[in-house]
Amino acid sequence: MNITRYACIENAHEKREIILLKAFPCSWSRCSFCDYIHDNSEDEAAMNVANRAVIAKVTGQYGVLQVINSGSCFEIPQESLQLIKDTVDRLNIRKLYFEAWWGYRHRLDEMRNYFGVPIIFITGIETFDDHFRNQVLKKGIVYSSVEEVSCYFQSVCLMIGIKGQTREMISSDIKILLDNFAYGTINLYVNNTTEIEADEELQKWFKREYAWLKDRAGIDVLFENTDFGVGAPDLA
Repeated sequence: MNITRYACIENAHEKREIILLKAFPCSWSRCSFCDYIHDNSEDEAAMNVANRAVIAKVTGQYGVLQVINSGSCFEIPQESLQLIKDTVDRLNIRKLYFEAWWGYRHRLDEMRNYFGVPIIFITGIETFDDHFRNQVLKKGIVYSSVEEVSCYFQSVCLMIGIKGQTREMISSDIKILLDNFAYGTINLYVNNTTEIEADEELQKWFKREYAWLKDRAGIDVLFENTDFGVGAPDLA
C-alpha cells in the first residue's frame, strides 16, 4: 500500500506540517466505517524505524505541526513520541495538533505536560446525533452535553454524507460545531472496505449549501480523505 506520510497543509486556516505515523492498535477499534486501523502494527521496532524517517522530514517552517495516526496519539510508541518532542524543541515548534478518542479525555494533560507547548486536541465525534453516532457508526462516545465535549477538545471531526444521515442532521451538526468549537474538520465520507456507504446526493447538497465553509476560520473541509496530503486513496 502506497501511503504518503508527510505533507504541508498550505490551503487551510492555519498553515502547518502534518505527519501520519505508525502506531499500536486503536484502543477502540470498533467504528463501523473505519478501515484506517489496518495501518496499525504490533511491531514496535519497525514502527519506530518508519516513524523516524517521517519525523525527520519536519522542517518547522510554519511553527505548527499536526500529528495523526490510525487511532489516538496515546497509541504512538514512546520512542516516536520522544522523537517528536526532540523535533519540537529543536525547531521551536510553537503549537501541535493531536487526535484522541473520547476515552482518553482524562489523560490529555499528560501530552500537554510532556511536550510543553499548546496542543489542539481533536476528537472524531463524526455526528452529534447520539443514535447515529453510537448505533450506526459505533463510536462509543457518550456525553452529557456538548459543553462537556468542548471542555476537553478544542476541535472535532464531523463525517458528512453517509447513507442514513439527513440534511437536518448535518445542518444541526455544523451549527453545533460552529457555535461551540474554535476548530473543526469536516470530512466527506469516502467508500472503503467497510459496509458503510456514502450518500452521493447528500454530499452534492452539502457542497452546494455549505460551500462557504471553506472560508470559515478554523474549519477544514476535506472532500477526499487525502486532501491534507497524507494517507492513501484506499486507506479510510
